[in-house]
This record gives sequence, C-alpha cells and structure tokens, in this order.
Amino acid sequence: MTSSAAAALFAIEDLHAGSEDAEILRGVDLEIGPGEIHALMGPNGSGKSTLAATLMGSPEYEVRGGRVLFRGDDITGWDPDERAKAGLFLAFQYPQSIVGVSVLNFLRQAAGARSGTEISILRLRMQIMDWMDRLGIDPSFADRFLNEGFSGGEKKRNEILQMAILRPDVAILDETDSGLDIDALKIVASGVHAVRDENPEMGTLAITHYQRLLEYLVPDHVHILIDGRIVESGDMALAERLESQGYNAWR
Repeated sequence: MTSSAAAALFAIEDLHAGSEDAEILRGVDLEIGPGEIHALMGPNGSGKSTLAATLMGSPEYEVRGGRVLFRGDDITGWDPDERAKAGLFLAFQYPQSIVGVSVLNFLRQAAGARSGTEISILRLRMQIMDWMDRLGIDPSFADRFLNEGFSGGEKKRNEILQMAILRPDVAILDETDSGLDIDALKIVASGVHAVRDENPEMGTLAITHYQRLLEYLVPDHVHILIDGRIVESGDMALAERLESQGYNAWR
C-alpha cells in the first residue's frame, strides 16, 4: 500500500465481485496515489478484466463485498456515467464500434459531459488533430464513425486519444497492449506518458498479461493477480521475476 485509503486518489478495499453463478474477485486490495502508474498482471481467468469492468460499474458483475473509493468518496454504487463524469476512464480491451457517431462528435459529447460545459467544436478539432498527429492516427479518422473499420491498433490508439481529450483523474487500461505490434505498442505507451505530462496527477492502472508493455510504461508498482486476489506486489523487479518464473510460481 502506498498511502492510507483516505489520502489515496483511488482505493479498492477487499473487493468481492462476480457474475450470477461465480465469484471472480475474492478480496482485491489496491491503492493508487496521484501521478502513480500501477501495473496489474495475471494469467487468463485470473479476474483482470472483471476487475476493470467492476471498477467502471458494469452491470455485468455484482459487487458482493468491499468497496471502491475515489478521492475518498465511496463510488461502489455509482452508475458508469457518474464514474466517467467524475474522472474515471476505462480503455477497453475490445473497443466497440458505434455506427452513425463520428470520433469528433463522440469526443465532443463525452468532453462536454465530463466538463459540464459546452465544448467549442473548432477548439476540440484542433486538440484532436494535435493528438492524432502525436499518436500516429490518420487525421481523416476524426470524421469517421467511432472504431468502424478501424484496425486493432487504430482502435487502441483511439482509446488513448479519448484519454488525452477527456483528461481523467484515474485511467484504467484493460490490456491495451493486446494485439499490438512493437511499433504500435511504443506509440501507445508514449501516448500514455504524453497524457501524464499534461495531467501529472493522473493515476494509472495498466492491466496486462506481458512485461513488454511495462518496459515502456515503467510503472511505479507491479501487482500479480491470481484467482481473484493480489498475491504479491512490488516494483519492476517483480515483473522481471514473473517473466523468468511464470505464473505457476505464485499459484
């Protein structure tokens, strides 16, 4: 733990959650301080994506115990839109397409909801163009339907674009590295750092299978999730041990 729950930017306390027929999270504890990058690693079926969805308030999973605190407020019962407006962001492992809604209009609506004010379309377009250039995204994508016809890498870069525009207080990256080649991975990781440079208090939880993302993100803390529980926490040395020993060493 990095700080007391009261002082933490984001805190997960003894979180139990699951679907109708199974408990998947069996007591997760984690604290994220302002500006910290945390990496959560685990094998398939360990509960990583369940945790990400539960933290965003997905109705797919039921919280059966524990709580989630955001800036000291208990948000366990909040709806997903309330969490997003408050400054919680999730980059999806499998971003969905929205036919009929352009990237520009989606971001205008989302940014307006986040800030509570009307967003200038011209100013927003300029911001989007700047970030698209930095993330290696074709500028014509601003007027295309959200994720429609995008490649896997383009969808992941678009998630980082959304994070850049929305400026969340806490960003959860659910296997953002999934399906990326090494060049796209570097661009996505550098994009995360660029967003943090402009929003240094943002806390980040990067969920991944592999160490390769961590080599570019360089997290402050690394956690291993096995069977719905965090079984060990440490720094990058823990990720290196995991790379050499595999998950069986913690089962």
